[in-house]
Amino acid sequence: MVEFYYNYFKGDFMKRYFDILLRAIITGFAIGIGGVVCLSCESRYIGAALFGTGLFVILTFGLSLFTGKVGYAVENKPAYIIDLLIIWAGNFIGTAATGLLVLATRISGIGEKAKTMCETKLSDNLLSIFILAFFCGMLMFIAADGYKTIKNPTAQVFAIFLPVIVFILSGFEHCIANMFYFTVAEMWSAKAFGYLIIMTLGNAVGGMFIPFIRKGFIKD
Repeated sequence: MVEFYYNYFKGDFMKRYFDILLRAIITGFAIGIGGVVCLSCESRYIGAALFGTGLFVILTFGLSLFTGKVGYAVENKPAYIIDLLIIWAGNFIGTAATGLLVLATRISGIGEKAKTMCETKLSDNLLSIFILAFFCGMLMFIAADGYKTIKNPTAQVFAIFLPVIVFILSGFEHCIANMFYFTVAEMWSAKAFGYLIIMTLGNAVGGMFIPFIRKGFIKD
């Protein structure tokens, strides 16, 4: 009997984690496509606005973006960290796959623009990268939580697109978007991966900042 329940729950958990991974991979493709359109636009303002289409798709279809989920670690059990690691890995797979596929097409020239962006990122110092990622994490939580809590459809759209436009035009660092940019720029290295980890930590701390303040100091 014990073995039966062990196998049952083990199978159930594996299905759940597979679902999380699959949603995260699809999310990576959505972010990658957002990166493609952003790089393809001559106007950075239009590119920033259109990049938000990726987040719109993610939130509308209930997909899994690391920067949109990490803030909820504050109100979840420690096991939620496993979910976040799977989401991060799935996002990596999806964004990297998108980048590699783009490199095999006639629009692969956007890689040159991505290369310039990545060179700027990798020439920055780690404290700067962390701070820029922190602010991006805050904005991504605002977008995700705003979509989740706001009931007005029009306001939901603004909640999604405005934070995205702000983080791109401000030059803040989004670890998942950068997975795509490093891939399409063909600039992966030990240093790039190290910088990605710092961006991830900054996004995580920034994403958890508002929930932490709200939980610890703001009473309903």
